[in-house]
Amino acid sequence: MTVTPIKTQFGPEIDVGQVREHNRKQLEAIARYRRAANYLAAAQIYLKDNVLLRDPLQPEHIKDRLLGHWGTTPGINLIYAHLNRLIRRYDVNLFLVTGPGHGAPANLANLYLEGSLQEFYPELTFDAAGLHDFIKRFSWPGGFPSHLYPGIPGTIHEGGELGYALATSFGAVMDNPDLIVTCIVGDGESETGPTATAWHSYKYIDPAESGAVLPILHLNQYKISSRTIYGSMSDEDLLHLFSGYGYQVRIVGDDDLDADLYASMDWAYQEICRIQQAARSGEPIAQPRWPMLILRSPKGLSGIEELHGEPIEGSYRSHQVPAKHVKSQEGERQKLERWLRSYGPEDLFDESGAPEPDILALCPQGDRRMGCNPYTFGGRMREALNLPDLFESEVPVERQETDGTCKRGDRQLGNTEQLAKYLKQVIALNPQNFRIFSPDELESNRLGEVFDLTQRNFQWPTDADDENIGSHGGRVLEVLSEHNCQGWLQGYLLTGRHGLFPSYEAFLGIVTTMMDQYAKFVKVSKEFPWRLPVASLNYLESSTLWRQEHNGFSHQNPSFLNSVLDQKAEFARVYLPPDANCLISTLDHCLQSTGYVNLVVANKNPMPQWLSMEEAIAHCRAGASVWPWASTDDGVDPDVVLVGIGDVPTVEVLAAAHILRSQMPHLRVRVVNVTDLLVLEEQSEHPHGLDADMFEALLTSDRPVIVNFHGYPSLIEQLIFGRPNLDRFHINGYREEGNTTTPFDMLVRNRASRYHLIMQAIRLGSRRNSRVAAHANDRVRHYEYVLAEHSKYICENGVDPAEITNWQWC
Repeated sequence: MTVTPIKTQFGPEIDVGQVREHNRKQLEAIARYRRAANYLAAAQIYLKDNVLLRDPLQPEHIKDRLLGHWGTTPGINLIYAHLNRLIRRYDVNLFLVTGPGHGAPANLANLYLEGSLQEFYPELTFDAAGLHDFIKRFSWPGGFPSHLYPGIPGTIHEGGELGYALATSFGAVMDNPDLIVTCIVGDGESETGPTATAWHSYKYIDPAESGAVLPILHLNQYKISSRTIYGSMSDEDLLHLFSGYGYQVRIVGDDDLDADLYASMDWAYQEICRIQQAARSGEPIAQPRWPMLILRSPKGLSGIEELHGEPIEGSYRSHQVPAKHVKSQEGERQKLERWLRSYGPEDLFDESGAPEPDILALCPQGDRRMGCNPYTFGGRMREALNLPDLFESEVPVERQETDGTCKRGDRQLGNTEQLAKYLKQVIALNPQNFRIFSPDELESNRLGEVFDLTQRNFQWPTDADDENIGSHGGRVLEVLSEHNCQGWLQGYLLTGRHGLFPSYEAFLGIVTTMMDQYAKFVKVSKEFPWRLPVASLNYLESSTLWRQEHNGFSHQNPSFLNSVLDQKAEFARVYLPPDANCLISTLDHCLQSTGYVNLVVANKNPMPQWLSMEEAIAHCRAGASVWPWASTDDGVDPDVVLVGIGDVPTVEVLAAAHILRSQMPHLRVRVVNVTDLLVLEEQSEHPHGLDADMFEALLTSDRPVIVNFHGYPSLIEQLIFGRPNLDRFHINGYREEGNTTTPFDMLVRNRASRYHLIMQAIRLGSRRNSRVAAHANDRVRHYEYVLAEHSKYICENGVDPAEITNWQWC
């Protein structure tokens, strides 16, 4: 049975005066707590000594470098204090994601008061020494940075690059039905595209199986030096905007902010409970309007009101450090001292430097403290996936020759299509611990077989003709925003679960900086033993450039490979499996791994299948190996080495080796395939990184090496830099030559076709092999002619010739 949805778009009218009258003591206690938090936050920005102002403020008490963002801090403290009250009253499992990441002085102040910091930094005690250490270490070498980071407990989002807090919050509550995440979204952050799409995330949250996000738009009207868009909008416009998004909206903006927020948070929590209880009792509310709050408060509230004749509080001038010359200018220093003393630190901290007991009593205890919420330590919550037997998804490959006919490579199928069979089993075995986050491309990338078992999760209305979509049990989330997919997945991983992000190759670059920020988070997390590793972030890059000839030049871009490999090898992996069995083996490895950013590149179009599952596992474990069956005399004593990296380039390598075998039988060729790019890097931290001996064993010490690579040739040059005799390496790849053309012409345009490889091999092999040299000119001219004829053929016929499209290994 479906309950009629609420028609009310806006939150309730609240008699703020009555709220004050009925809850006066609690509100006074909250205001006192906020004074303490505001003092600690301001002191962190400015002071390195005399941290409780027991003496007159002197220049030597002030930090030489003033960092941190004051303007957003009082609002964060206001929200934090009221969330503490909500947690204590209702015993709520809740933590905070803070979008304005440089508001860390506020988060740190509250984490100190609730004792979470002392849990992980025992020296930050409630006394003069601990307080001094705490305040001094903010923006101090070896201390806390001016923004959130993994060394601050309770943090799953840094906020260094704005726009991702809200999506990350929604990812955190998926499959965590008892969890509420409150997300503070700055009004400057709200100007970003990722935030604009993230407001719709609740449409993917099933209240029966997942928790809830309470978004709070922190509206203080200014960013660094000008007004925000939302800060210029009227209350009416804001209400209509966010009710149009589908929320029940309440603006908190009364002069009595404490009383207003007190009642508004109670209302928001009760609305969340009402929506969830209806869904979990079997009578879900259709299109439920989840609550959100808009907090209107002056920027830099309670700070310096005016300086040098210009307003500070309530203006953009309070955004960062309101008074920047307090160390050298006595007038500014006096203003700072009056500001800090206005909080009454002597009334908030006792003689020993400890916060007064009544202030500490307002904080939740144990795991209910937001800095100690178990979900913010996803490595502790993580449970390994139950993964299927690889051989259940194996593509049969006949490895031996029979009656002179080799069957290897004769079967054509889409690698990702076969992977879908494996992923379907992963979903079946892990119904509440694994999700696929896809930007509306799952079926296009040939992963649609997972819909035999699951569906797309979408909570709002669909038509009867819509396929594989519904409001219950969907393990696939599709939205045409790579930013949303990335943010959701980050939140999902950092709270202990597992996931996969498949995408078109050309458009994964949209989340490059998000990936970079996340990789930094993972790297820094390893520095803290209390942050156990979470499941790896796994990208599947399909619809690759070599088969995007129909979509044209705009869809031909492998640059995300470079971006991932710009990360430290300790935390980044890039795999280019040559066939379906290698792809399944690779992804199985990635889903078992922790603490990495894994990028797997695989084509969706039908491709030859080369290795059995047993061979594939061994090949992927090695990362690179000689393929003796494709080489001359098993690859012994070659004149030239042909290396394939990527499924399409590997087909060209094998085609070239096959043609050379019959056309130039005296040319000795070794065929090598690389599936793990980091084996090429000198002194790689990757466990498969090849030392000098193994690198030479694979690629010889002195023979010419022709590399046919999936991406930009410069990336291979970067990886092998430092290896001896680099002049013997000749690297082909994508050279930014593309068009709407035929698949093979993409390879021809970028000089990565089998014919280019053949000509290179003949030229280089003839330097050592005189029998090859005797026929080199004839054969090179022949293949130049073949390439010219190919260009004419496709212009006349619109397709590649049959000898290309029908080519088989044997």
